[in-house]
Order: sequence, then C-alpha cells, then structure tokens
Amino acid sequence: MTPLAVTITILAYFLAMFLVSWISSKGADNNSFFTGARKSKWWVVAFAMIGSTMSGVTFVSVPGMVAANQFGYMQMCLGFIAGYLVIAFVLTPLYFKMNVVSIYEYLDKRFGVTTHKTGAWVFFISKILGAAVRLFVVCLSLQLLVFEPLGLPFALNVLFSIAVVYAYTYKGGVKSVIWTDTLKTLCMILAVVLSIVFIAQSLDINIFKTVSESPMSRIFHFEDGNSTNYFWKQFLGGLFTVVAMTGLDQDMMQRTLSCKNARESQKNLITSVFMQVVVIFLFLCLGVLLYAFAGANGITEGGDKLFPAVATSGLLPAVVGVFFIIGLVAAAYGAGGSALTSLTTSFTVDIVGTKDKSEEQVAGIRKRVHIVMALLMGLVIIVFNALNSDSAITAVYRIASYTYGPLLGLFAFGIFSKKKVFDKWVPAVAVLAPVICLVLDLNSEAWFGGYKIGFELLIINALLTVTGLCCLICRKGRG
Repeated sequence: MTPLAVTITILAYFLAMFLVSWISSKGADNNSFFTGARKSKWWVVAFAMIGSTMSGVTFVSVPGMVAANQFGYMQMCLGFIAGYLVIAFVLTPLYFKMNVVSIYEYLDKRFGVTTHKTGAWVFFISKILGAAVRLFVVCLSLQLLVFEPLGLPFALNVLFSIAVVYAYTYKGGVKSVIWTDTLKTLCMILAVVLSIVFIAQSLDINIFKTVSESPMSRIFHFEDGNSTNYFWKQFLGGLFTVVAMTGLDQDMMQRTLSCKNARESQKNLITSVFMQVVVIFLFLCLGVLLYAFAGANGITEGGDKLFPAVATSGLLPAVVGVFFIIGLVAAAYGAGGSALTSLTTSFTVDIVGTKDKSEEQVAGIRKRVHIVMALLMGLVIIVFNALNSDSAITAVYRIASYTYGPLLGLFAFGIFSKKKVFDKWVPAVAVLAPVICLVLDLNSEAWFGGYKIGFELLIINALLTVTGLCCLICRKGRG
C-alpha cells in the first residue's frame, strides 16, 4: 500500500472513532468519565472487551507465533476461562459491594492508606510502560508507512498519536472507551475473517482441512515439564495472569464496573471470555494459512512480520490490506485510550485523592492529570525509540509479570485472610518480592536442573508477597 492509501485509511478510521466518541460523550461528567455512570449495557461491554484485551502487538504476534509454539496458546486460553470465573464470582461482587471508583480503594479499606497508594503506584508504573510500548509498536509502523516517506520526524508521529488518544478520551472517559472498543473489536474481527477467506480462496484450499492437518495446529503439550509450553504452566499461567492483569487492573475493570450491578458485570465477563477464546482461535488459524500463503508466494518473513508482509503484499485483494491497517491502528489506539483513561482515574482517585473535593475541583484535577499522563506516555515512547533496542521492549513486557505479582498477593491476602498488617511496611514487601523473583528468574536453569521459569513467575511473585505480608501481621490495629 502507498503512503497516501495508508493515510486515507487511517484518517477514515479516526473520523469514525471520533464520531463514536463524540456521540457517546454527550452530557459526560466526572461520574461518566470514571464509571460510565453505571449505565453501560453488559452485552456492549462484553463485545468491547474482546478488543480491549488485544493490542496491536497481539494483532500481529498471535498469528506469527504458530510456527514456534503451534496452537499452544490455547492452553493459556483455557486458563483465561478459569480466571474469568474467579473475577466474576470473587472480585466483581467485592468491588460492587464496596462501591469503589478505583479498585485500589479496596486496599485502603482493607489495609490502610500506604497499601492503597502502593497498589496504585504499582499499577501506574506497569500501565504507563505497557501502554507506551503498544503505541510505540504502531508508531514504528506509521513511521515506515507514512511519516518517513513524507520526510516527517518520529517526534511528530508520537505527538500526533498522543493527541489522537488524548482527544477522544478527554471528555467521555470510560464511556467513550467502551464504544470505541466496540468499533475496534468489529474492525479486528473483520480483518481476521477477511484475511482467512481471501487466503483460502487464493490458495484454493479447504480451511478446516488445512488447519486440522497442519503440525502447527497442535494444542496440548504434556511431555516436557521444563518447557515453557508445558500444559500446566500455560494453564495456571493463564489463570493467574488474567486474574492479575484483568481483575486487578483498573484499565480492564473500569469497563466492567460501568455496568449497572454485579450480576450484569458477571454476565459481561462470562460472555466476553468465551468470545475472546473464539477470536484468539481464529487468529491462530489465520497463522497457519499465512504461513501456507507465504510459502506458496515466496514471502520469507515470519513471526511478527508475517501478517503485515502478507496483508500489504498486494497479492490479496486491497480490502485485506485496508482492514489490516484499520485493525492494527484500532488495536493500538484503543489500548492507548483505555490506558490513558484508567491512569487518569487511578492517579486522580488513588494518589491525588478526591475526598472532600467539589465536583468542579475534581474535574479540574482530572483534566490536568489527563494532560500530564498523555505527555508522559509520549515521552516514554520517544525514550523507547532512542534506545532502539528490541530487548528493551521485551524487558518492559517482562516487567508486567513482576509488577502485577505484588497486586495479586495483596488482594489474595486481603480476601482470604482477616489479619491486619503493619501498613507502613507494605511498600518494602511490594519491592522485595519482585527483586527475589528477578534473582530466581535469572538463575532458575542453573539452580533447578534446567527448569526455565515461564508464566508461573507471576504466581511465585504473589506467593512471596503473601509470605512477606504474613511477616507483617500485627495483633491490633493497622500498624
């Protein structure tokens, strides 16, 4: 696709996104920004959450991963289903019962103000890095496809991207995020389905037969317990990862808490996870067909570069390339918008505080925080580009498994134990647990006979946090 075609495609999507945002943000106030006024329809949120769980990285990575891991990712998806049941029937009723705006308010009521702010800062660090990386990946694509051919600098690319994300979330907040996520989900599904159909037509093959007979379609791996692809590692990793990164993540739960009540939120969560698994399965099937198409047409790219190479090769109808660009942009900007909204909410409610402040004062704080969060996200993207290192990006994703561990441990201890702890020492535990995990992660193969730690690192991190909290138990008061 030419830079002009890509630009027109992106601008058309932005126009649709801003139209949806403008309509959904009418009459918005602080309540609408933070919680959607608890009026979101559960089935709308369920559909929107399909797209909200997938970033631009997921959009290109899942199809490309089948050559190395086959359909092993489905093992993790089974864990997702179990994790969503925990979120629906343990965490969601708790959040609604306490009537929280930010889920980290629970930590204040259970432990104290220091633990509350510790949880909020852990979320802040993880989300600002994760969201910046997701936007960075798309900024790189836009730089190659549009800005570089036009002789425009990367900084202008970043400024443009951040401005878009800021503008469509400025007024409506989570209310706008839900409806734009709905548009994003629709675009992503269309991109995958159209790609599958046109590739199958081009190769004149039976989709089901090709996928089922491919060695890449193997799902279950039970033979090597040391492997990161081992079933129980994937399943348990999926379960605890989704509890931590959805149930304990303000970004994801802000949508769910916008439903009318806990029952409606539960229907949203259960419906959403089964639809997500189906969509992920389609992405994996697409991966098999992409490799078959690439092999038949002399395309040598693989992994993350496979889907972009095939979609924009000109060997398929132009509509495939158009929806690939739309799907990629929708995934990235949707993730950036929801992250910016949740960061603004958490920082305003948890760190700055809204107690004893008027509606006008809270609105002023929220708007200033929104600007600062957007600028900070842009700055992090520019730093990533200056580092110009894939390992830096990989490291940031790895950091997520470290930062969510303390959150998982804090919530698990709070829910399953009635003990009080010395609140002022909780930050030390939240720092020490990930540090110990880092040491174990770097030395696991040498210390444990070739055993390589995978997704279970999150579980270990949480257990270490719980152990640390047990050491802080006090007999009276909060400490």
